[in-house]
Amino acid sequence: MATLGHRIDTSALKPKALRTWVRDLLGLGGGGLTLLFESFAYKDGLPLDADWVFDTRMLPNPYYEPALRALTGRDRDVIQFLDGEDEVQQLLGDIRGMLERWLPEVVRDNRSYLTVAIGCTGGRHRSVYLAERLADTFRARWRVLVRHRGLATED
Repeated sequence: MATLGHRIDTSALKPKALRTWVRDLLGLGGGGLTLLFESFAYKDGLPLDADWVFDTRMLPNPYYEPALRALTGRDRDVIQFLDGEDEVQQLLGDIRGMLERWLPEVVRDNRSYLTVAIGCTGGRHRSVYLAERLADTFRARWRVLVRHRGLATED
C-alpha cells in the first residue's frame, strides 16, 4: 500500500514563504485579489473589517446644498457637484495613486481580500461617491465589491 505525503522543512521558513510553498505544492496558484470599497459614516464608527481607511470630511459637502441634501453619492446631481470640486478630484487621484502603488504588494504578500473604507460625516454623499469612483477605476484589474453602510437601509 502506497502512502502519499510530502515533507517540508519549515524550521527556518517565514510564514509568508510557507504559504507560498503550500499553495504551489497544492497547485492552487494565486487566487487573485478581491477589493471591497466600503463607504461609512464617522458618526456610526469605523468599520471593524477595514484594512485601509480614508477620511473625506474635509471635502465640500453636498449635504449643505438644499437641492442635494436628500440625494446620495450615486445620484447624478451629487456626482456632477463632486466632479466639479478640485479638492474632491485631488483626493480621488491621491487615493487612486496610493492603491495603484501598493495593491501589487498586497498580492505579493498572498492576501486575497482587502477592505478600503471611505468615511464622511453622514455616509451618504462624499464617501459613497468616492467608493463608487474607486470601484470603477479598479474593476478592470481586480474583483471589486462595493458596500455602502450608510445606505444599507435603502437597498
